Amino acid sequence: MLDRLNNIEAEARSELQSVEDEAALQSWKVKHLGRSAALGSILDGLRELAKEERPAVGRRANEVKTALEGAYEARLGALRARALDRSLREERLDVSLPGRPVARGRLHPATQMLRRVIAIWAEMGFQVYRSRDVETDEYNFELLNMPPYHPARDQWDTFFTTQPGVILRTHTSPGQIHIMRERAPQPIRVVLPGMCYRYEQQDASHEIQFNQVEGLAVGERITFADLKGTLTSFARRLFSQTVRTRFRAGHFPFTEPSAEMDIECFVCSGAGCKVCKNTGWLEVLGSGMVHPTVLANGGYDPERFSGFAFGMGPERLTMLKHQIEHIRSFWANDLRFLEQF
Repeated sequence: MLDRLNNIEAEARSELQSVEDEAALQSWKVKHLGRSAALGSILDGLRELAKEERPAVGRRANEVKTALEGAYEARLGALRARALDRSLREERLDVSLPGRPVARGRLHPATQMLRRVIAIWAEMGFQVYRSRDVETDEYNFELLNMPPYHPARDQWDTFFTTQPGVILRTHTSPGQIHIMRERAPQPIRVVLPGMCYRYEQQDASHEIQFNQVEGLAVGERITFADLKGTLTSFARRLFSQTVRTRFRAGHFPFTEPSAEMDIECFVCSGAGCKVCKNTGWLEVLGSGMVHPTVLANGGYDPERFSGFAFGMGPERLTMLKHQIEHIRSFWANDLRFLEQF
């Protein structure tokens, strides 16, 4: 049996010298190292040998197997090195051929709208102020005139954390308190962009996270007329110089009085269509005069100072402007959708 193992090794090594490519090498491996190879049969049949023969035969069979596996790896490395050398010597790159253009990326449509909105407010003299995404209940609700158990809290489906009193902000309005406490009693004119989070049922127009741009102006003798004029000017810069606007009474706990601003539907010019739900108007933002309690919480004397605030969603503005039917399109990362912008 030992002589047979020696012959198997010699025959395998002899055949290996004539192997010239990887396909032939794989065939060699199957023939000499596979389960059906002669060496494999000897290893499988060790239990049938006499007890005194078994140790020597088993030891020699494993030595042959190890040697052939090493020879296989060496030959494989040599063949691959030879193939690489041949490729480098024989293959040539024709540098005169025209290159293939690299597909260029672009800004996400929501980011495009966000930057456009911020740029317009910057042109109108508003500074950008960033506030944190993780807030306290105090800043997100209480200081905005919504004490515990206030019914208005039900309008904001909140993500709570494991830390008591710490939440993901439901709107960018907590930034109003931060900026007022930093700058009181100086006048303020800022916009506060950022991501908001709400534990809502997802549908065509609602998502659990979305961008929002909050605006705040605080000073002496600011009136509702200033609010209307400022927002109308913004709408004309964003949509068109001829766009018509209207204000409807609304309600927000942190503003009084409050108003919703609509623009005339730019698809049907007010005649009524499916985009405006046959009303002729599109809702674009909410606004109002800063509530005296919020001013006081921010460090301003409501008897001396007044202000206005507003909030809008860049995704909603993008949906209106480009007639996008589903808000989830912004988060699906579908290139067929993104490449349109």
